Amino acid sequence: MFSSPLRNTGETGAIKTSPSPLRRFGRRAVSMAAVLALASAMATPAPAQVRGGFIRDAEIEALLSDYTVPILRAAGVGASAVQIYLIASPTFNAFVADGRRIFINSGVLMQAKTPNEVIGVMAHETGHIAGGHLARMRSEIRGAQAMSVLTMLLGAGAMAAGAMAGAGGTGAQAGQALMLGGQHMANRSLLSYRRSEESSADRAAVNYLNATGQSTKGMLETFSNLASQSFLSTKYTDPYAVSHPMPRERIAALEQLARQSPHYEKKDPPALQHRHNLARAKLHGYLEHPSSVARRYPRSDNSVAANYARTISKMRSGSYRDALSGTDRLIRAEPNNPYFHELKGDLLVKAGRPREAIAPYQRAVSMAPRPGLIRVALGGALVATGDQNLLGQGIRQLNQGLQAEPDFATGYRQLAIAYGKSGRVAEAELATAQEHFARGDHELAKRFAGRAQQGLKHGSPAWLRADDILKYRPPRT
Repeated sequence: MFSSPLRNTGETGAIKTSPSPLRRFGRRAVSMAAVLALASAMATPAPAQVRGGFIRDAEIEALLSDYTVPILRAAGVGASAVQIYLIASPTFNAFVADGRRIFINSGVLMQAKTPNEVIGVMAHETGHIAGGHLARMRSEIRGAQAMSVLTMLLGAGAMAAGAMAGAGGTGAQAGQALMLGGQHMANRSLLSYRRSEESSADRAAVNYLNATGQSTKGMLETFSNLASQSFLSTKYTDPYAVSHPMPRERIAALEQLARQSPHYEKKDPPALQHRHNLARAKLHGYLEHPSSVARRYPRSDNSVAANYARTISKMRSGSYRDALSGTDRLIRAEPNNPYFHELKGDLLVKAGRPREAIAPYQRAVSMAPRPGLIRVALGGALVATGDQNLLGQGIRQLNQGLQAEPDFATGYRQLAIAYGKSGRVAEAELATAQEHFARGDHELAKRFAGRAQQGLKHGSPAWLRADDILKYRPPRT
């Protein structure tokens, strides 16, 4: 699953908060497999058009961390205080919902040809955080889980878009539907920044890029392209009725600043460009139809990135033998790339050969900079062998992985299965409670936590974790 490579419905690497005993369960994530399943159930042309789901992937999260941490430091924002969420959406968009969360669509990585383009986007969003542009956001937004924030913003956006398009009834109904299920109504002002704040974020982004010795060219080109795409929809708009500056005036101001940078013509390091190409190939391989992948990465393209995309596409199509050959070629090309070994492990698990997946997963864990998600996959493979002699090792790997990725709901589900197979019922119920909490179902989480407490030693670490869930209260509205 992406959850593996994109299995890695994993977290944003080093860029995350140190969660409290309660909030450590507060983020919802979906595996790549779940994203694809949702995609097939929707009337959309491609899997990548799934909305409302987060992608977890160790490789991509590590890349986004490397893109963003220097920018956050230059802005004086603690990198450990900011979380990045990768949304499964093909559109080119990124936004901040409060002072500690950046949301970026998979479409940004898929469309950006260079790292510098993505870094420019992240620098702009960091400008909003450092500038305190969201300080007036409602308290329930600040305290809400990431999925709650995303749902609220999507709902309010649908309502706003419907109103602006003159389809008030339809748009309002769509927005209200998105906000149902316990979500709070979001004020339309939460979706936009004042025009002055957009310009301020642009200026701040240029300063951060200069401070880190990076080019401002990618940011300028990205915003210029977006302005060109939006020209037809904004040319008849009253400039005083919109929250963002009109494209032409905004781009003119940004261009003047960007071209003054001493690093304007500086290129991205080749190694970083290669990692970027691999991340794009992975996203295309997992999220696009195999025929689209074949057109984008034809057999005449012998690059490692092209082989990566084609191999993933073959795995998704069930062509396991061809996919296995592809992973072996990838590993021969880059034997020290942990994510190629991870992909091989994922492939072997999907092919019903979990015992053979153990060795490549172990290799990936030993090499990855943040192996939490991969360690969970390793633990799952150990448990899936059905070998009682490996069950204890699988539980240890799952627990170690979840210590690093405490919000990974799928990992708790695998841990519950492992505990169940070992006859440790109370711990299995606690793991199930943690899974439901991570998914945002607090009531069901409390039900299982209460059952778990009855079988756990009073005051033990496991008992206290269950107590945290039982005492959790959602943010007051």
